[in-house]
Amino acid sequence: MSSADEYPTAPMRRRNVLAFMPLAVAAVLGVVLAWGLTRDPSALPSTLIGKPVPAFELPPVKGRTLGLSSVDLKGEVSLVNVFASWCVACRVEHPLFMKLAAQGTVPLHGLNYKDQPDDAAKWLDSLGDPYTRTGADISGRVAIDWGVYGVPETFIIGADGRVAYKHIGPVSEEALTRTILPLVEELRRQAKGDNGSGDGQ
Repeated sequence: MSSADEYPTAPMRRRNVLAFMPLAVAAVLGVVLAWGLTRDPSALPSTLIGKPVPAFELPPVKGRTLGLSSVDLKGEVSLVNVFASWCVACRVEHPLFMKLAAQGTVPLHGLNYKDQPDDAAKWLDSLGDPYTRTGADISGRVAIDWGVYGVPETFIIGADGRVAYKHIGPVSEEALTRTILPLVEELRRQAKGDNGSGDGQ
């Protein structure tokens, strides 16, 4: 047996490595996919957390009188809900928002995403309008600035006009009572504390 038979040549070794490359890539992709499936999509981080709301100004949804702008999101803790009439999941959370509005727990504003004016108006007229203000983002540009992945999404905005939290997907009773409303109360306490310390100086 020659040494050439015992030890593969460089081209042969290269072919062997290339033959296993697709398998290695598939294994890596499988691990990444498995990790992604274990993640909670509603807990995806937002690059806006802790940052001021992007500057914007939108007209109201058809039939409403109050539009929505970044200036409106300062001075009190509030929620901003990104919704659309064509969004099936938005219908799931809508009764919860109607209840929230009836209780007056926290101001809720609506960012209407890529909707036809008549469709958005009809949707709110038929299901009820829980929003203090609405902004008609027909082009979707404002939502892009907000880093919206899709609808529905809900943001908690601090009294300082900064984004404190982002919830992806329909808001459930559990998410509202365990996460969103406690954070709203905490932000209100912080805002009062900041105001108190400022008054004492």
